[in-house]
Amino acid sequence: MRINHIGYAEGMAPPKVFGIVLAGGEGKRLMPLTADRAKPAVPFAGHYRLIDFAISNLINSSLRQIVVLTQYKSHSLDRHVSQMWRLSGMLNAYVASVPAQQRLGKRWFAGSADAIFQSLNLIRDEKPDLVVVVGADHVYRMDFQQMVDAHLASGASVTVAGIRQPKELSDQFGVIETDPDNPEMIARFLEKPKDAAGLSDSPDEVLASMGNYVFTTSALIDAVRSDAKDVESEHDMGGNIIPAFVEQGTAGVYDLSRNTVPGAKERDRFYWRDVGTIDAFFEAHQDLVSKDPVFNLFNSDWPIYSQQWNSPPAKFVEDANGNAGSLSESTVSLGCYVVGATVSGSVLGPWVKIDSGAHVEDSILFERVVVGAGAHIKHAILDKDVVIEPGAQVGVDSVADRARGFTISPSGVTVVAKGVVVTA
Repeated sequence: MRINHIGYAEGMAPPKVFGIVLAGGEGKRLMPLTADRAKPAVPFAGHYRLIDFAISNLINSSLRQIVVLTQYKSHSLDRHVSQMWRLSGMLNAYVASVPAQQRLGKRWFAGSADAIFQSLNLIRDEKPDLVVVVGADHVYRMDFQQMVDAHLASGASVTVAGIRQPKELSDQFGVIETDPDNPEMIARFLEKPKDAAGLSDSPDEVLASMGNYVFTTSALIDAVRSDAKDVESEHDMGGNIIPAFVEQGTAGVYDLSRNTVPGAKERDRFYWRDVGTIDAFFEAHQDLVSKDPVFNLFNSDWPIYSQQWNSPPAKFVEDANGNAGSLSESTVSLGCYVVGATVSGSVLGPWVKIDSGAHVEDSILFERVVVGAGAHIKHAILDKDVVIEPGAQVGVDSVADRARGFTISPSGVTVVAKGVVVTA
């Protein structure tokens, strides 16, 4: 009988796995979308929230005890988790939102590692063999059970999920360099290097950390306790905890190219987006709306779950002059009402209303946005409850947009904050 490093033998009951979603970041680079909500609560692709991708992947991977560690502006996130993610208590299945509890003193989380350190009571209560730790603001599909199996086989204390990215983007990620003699173990972990070496089998690519980890429980507890005592530490999982395991020689890597998700197509099989900036957020939406999308939401074998709105179907009607308008390469949520308007390359959230003669192109409209007759929206993001009065323009003239106080991203995306009324 083969027994691995945590005492789990083949043929026995599988190890108990506990899930932790780190959802406490401020999301400053997504302002003004995060001015009034936590980053993981930002709407995505209409009726989803960013956190739905992380939790859906865990649930689809058969994890049933999951906590979400929250901190900044967490009301809408807490409400979403409590309303949407209800599992059967009969089977001790739950997704629970856990704010900073100040169990260890009058202080908030000082970083992602400190968040786990201050929440060790949750791990002690469940007594898992393994802990899966994931971020809450990436768009992707992944079967974590396959990563857990690889972790058990490797004998590592922690396994880091890695995804292949272009070498020229290495300064945006934590980059993993593997051991030449044992390619499943990490030799070096470099934080946003400018001169990273390419992979041996793909010189133009590097292996970037996805911010997803599988820990042997005892190793995680020891690591965050030790980190908490280090006054020089930033108490960050990627910046402090993982490098410590690498130095000990006990950090493994799991290349996402090994992961097979049911229903995935070759085009979106290894899709992963860090949507931490306005431009990345905008580009991820553009990935959704094409005829052959880079990321396909229509995968019923590995669904992304979210709250189902009590709303009527979307409706498209002619205006008073018989103009039917048009809709192309766009996604439309429940409750939308479009009257003789032109919509292209856009994502419409729930209950959006677009009036006669309006043009909406290459844009993202959040919940209950109203676009008046003859208005023109281009290359823009409109937050919840924004009202565009008849004949007004957004995204057409960046100078005028900036003069009105709107946010303009480096690539020229105009962002209008929640509840703003834009006049002609």
